[in-house]
Amino acid sequence: MTEIETDDGPAVGARRTRGNLYAYRVRGRVRSAVVLWAGGRGDEPDRVCTAPDDGPGQVPVFVTVRQARMYARRRGWKPATPEAGTLELRRIEHWLEDPRRRKAPPGPVLDAWNFFEDLARGLEATTALPRQGPVHGNAYEKLFAGECAAWTPDEQHAVRELLTAGVELWNSCPVAANPRSVRARGR
Repeated sequence: MTEIETDDGPAVGARRTRGNLYAYRVRGRVRSAVVLWAGGRGDEPDRVCTAPDDGPGQVPVFVTVRQARMYARRRGWKPATPEAGTLELRRIEHWLEDPRRRKAPPGPVLDAWNFFEDLARGLEATTALPRQGPVHGNAYEKLFAGECAAWTPDEQHAVRELLTAGVELWNSCPVAANPRSVRARGR
């Protein structure tokens, strides 16, 4: 992810955060875009940025990292580097088509799981994902250790359910495509 230092913080849901901002490219079958992702400070969770002034609860999405960086700059946020991390959502979608015959790609599954949680928080739509319990926790620990093959059937089902809901949330969430941003006052 591209770290962007912020002065007054990006909008995430109805709140502002003072954490770092990252450009993140999501490549899916239905929707591909660059988003801005705010890292939480301290115990605050990360969130995908929303733009209340671009429309209620919309995720600003961009075709290029340069467009995302310009948007951030106009809001007074200072990009640290020109690069962006990438989530290969297509690999997740491919695995979800036939999880019994295909191996779960651990890196993309972990990235997608984290992204979907942060997207739901940014949109204030956490109920769009299944409520997570101990089975999810066990599956996540194994995933984090790179041991997807050790998932129990219940754990694999929980992961598939969460990722399927996350893909649906990403593909259907309201977006503001390449929104313009006026230069921040006094900057």
